[in-house]
Amino acid sequence: MSGLVRALTAVLALAVLAGLTACSRTAEPVTLRVLASPELADVAPLLGELKEDTGVELEMVYEATADLAGQYPDGPGYDLAWLASDRSFLLRVQDSGGRLTRPETTPIMRSPVVVGLEEAVADRLSGAAPEGRVSWADVADAAADGTVRFGMADPRRSDTGRAALVGVATAAAGTGRALREEDVSCDRLRGFRSGQTLTAASSRELIAAHRGRPGRANALIAHEAELLALNAGERRGAPLRIVHPDDGMVLSDFPLLLLDPEQRSAYGRVVDWLLSADTQRALMERTFRRPVNDDVEPSGPLRADVGNALSFPDSLSVVEQLVTDYGDPRSRTADQVVFVLDFSTSMRGERMAGLRAAFAGLSGADDTAAGKFARFYRGERLTVVRFGGRVLEERTVTVRSDADLRTLDGLVADGGYDDATAVWTALDRGYRIATAAVREEPARPVAIVLMTDGESNAGIGYDEFLRRHRSLGGDARAVPTFPVHFGEADAAALRRAAAATGGRMVDANLSSLADAFKEIRGCH
Repeated sequence: MSGLVRALTAVLALAVLAGLTACSRTAEPVTLRVLASPELADVAPLLGELKEDTGVELEMVYEATADLAGQYPDGPGYDLAWLASDRSFLLRVQDSGGRLTRPETTPIMRSPVVVGLEEAVADRLSGAAPEGRVSWADVADAAADGTVRFGMADPRRSDTGRAALVGVATAAAGTGRALREEDVSCDRLRGFRSGQTLTAASSRELIAAHRGRPGRANALIAHEAELLALNAGERRGAPLRIVHPDDGMVLSDFPLLLLDPEQRSAYGRVVDWLLSADTQRALMERTFRRPVNDDVEPSGPLRADVGNALSFPDSLSVVEQLVTDYGDPRSRTADQVVFVLDFSTSMRGERMAGLRAAFAGLSGADDTAAGKFARFYRGERLTVVRFGGRVLEERTVTVRSDADLRTLDGLVADGGYDDATAVWTALDRGYRIATAAVREEPARPVAIVLMTDGESNAGIGYDEFLRRHRSLGGDARAVPTFPVHFGEADAAALRRAAAATGGRMVDANLSSLADAFKEIRGCH
């Protein structure tokens, strides 16, 4: 009897399976047009099975488009969107005032945005990091000193590049929370950005460009899955070592979005098929992305802990400001900062020691996370103007090596003093330098940092400085001054100067000169 029962059970199971298969194959065939991130081209070989099993054919249109701008609902008629991430898009929906409707969205697979480093660079960074745990701050520091030359997709066009930028900026803010308006700084990522030597509209194109010109970059910032696929494929040289930054990373979940509600039935068939254990396993093996189905055991390197997943901002304006500040990654223009520094006799002793320590920290001696993001970087142009009762000395260098930084450190360390304090004469000189810099290279951002510990008692007065400032051309007038209030300096006068020039005063008496200079480097 038991043999007969087993035989009947098998027959019934086969009948049910045949019925389900017949049902899926006899369901109304439909073709859905899908706007897809180029990274998802690796899923294409599985789409034939999707059509066979569900009757739904996906017509994939691969296009790099951050947050579906210009596509939904005004663009070409797409039924679905399949993105690396929908976070930026959903913020746009949230911010639309009801013009856009939030579509149904389903995560399909996951992959964190990480760093792939050539072995020698990885050894150098991990060897210097505590317990070998490399952070975004370490990457930014190495980019600033020229050690890391990385490729990353353009955040203006790619959700992958945008996720990478959010990860780095969140780490730079150091708050442990999602970025807010006050956390987005105009300068904190300049050192990191100086290391970018390769970009593309999507990370798929970025990988292709790296394959074609492997010497252009020694690091790639992309999804873990893309770097695993790169290492598994044919490539010149040793595989990249994949680093999950210790200060966290953004996790993409490759969601499928229903843009046309009339296609909900077909969308449901596609989602059910994609989330089935067999398909999740096939996606993992083919694309190296992590399954979202908990019944599927991750394989090989995907068993590694993702680490600290960073939160995405909850405001579209924060993301847009971050992308705008980062600018065009193909542009190589670096900043110029004019430091107008008080060398009156009141700066002797501990105050001058604090100033020298602050400069040494900006030159790379500060190994804190904030210090690594705020440091001077390759390509940056730096001017130091020492003043007392008059301008005592002036030097400008473009940072190409540590020798240039030592030159400036020496200027601060070895300079003599003067008995008087001509604050406004010195600041006027700073604006003459800024005017020449703007005229020479209009695209180069210029800022002035004024540090003094006393009231002005020599040279021109504030009103005369203001008159001269107003006579400058528009571009030169737009150069901001960030006064650092220290010691017995006139805080009210420094605030007026900051307001008149579009800058902001920082009070070093509340912390230290080193912290004040870091804050100005962030220039929130």
